[in-house]
Amino acid sequence: MIVHVFKRAMLSKKIDKVIVCTDSNQIKSVVEKYGGTAVMTSSKHTNGTERISEVSSKFNAKLVIDIQGDEPLFSPVEADKLIAFHLRNLKYDIVLPSMKHKTKINNPNLVKLVKSNSGKILYFSRSSIPFSFQSQPKCYYKHVSIISFKPQKLLEFKKLKTGELEKIEGVELMRALENDFNIGTYVTNSKTYAVDVYKDLENIIQKLPKDRYRKLY
Repeated sequence: MIVHVFKRAMLSKKIDKVIVCTDSNQIKSVVEKYGGTAVMTSSKHTNGTERISEVSSKFNAKLVIDIQGDEPLFSPVEADKLIAFHLRNLKYDIVLPSMKHKTKINNPNLVKLVKSNSGKILYFSRSSIPFSFQSQPKCYYKHVSIISFKPQKLLEFKKLKTGELEKIEGVELMRALENDFNIGTYVTNSKTYAVDVYKDLENIIQKLPKDRYRKLY
């Protein structure tokens, strides 16, 4: 699954360097076997954002893009769109795409978000937000698992203590919101298929042979 992710990341036209950040010798070995670059990190990190922060400190980059390893069908074009959007909107410390979502909204594996009219993210939750107290929302917005960081804010994030809301929700970017980071989003129509449970993996295996990017690597 990780090989698919890094191979697809390498198809991006705007990403200059692709690095797999891991504390697993097994993952490092597999990545290198398939021609990728892997860097070993501390095993003390509590999440992926802390892990990539450790590695990013060694590079001078305009942006650091976190492509999570459970998205084997992620689109390299989506990475290019994200980078272009963030470079046009540097008022944001962090940017991530979101997509409209109407089904399985009670699934806690799907991180939902609410945003302002301008696209500033107000809150993340594994619950169904906004809550339909007086009326039913036309749609919900799902957090897409590819994230762009300003390098300095990524380093700041790593130094912060785990937030109380982060602990409650189990969503690491709540730490950024709790510390007044400016997080932005835009709505994408790109489909995303994260592997959260084994059934998701079976779904990916069926979709891969027909995927438009699979033949390119």
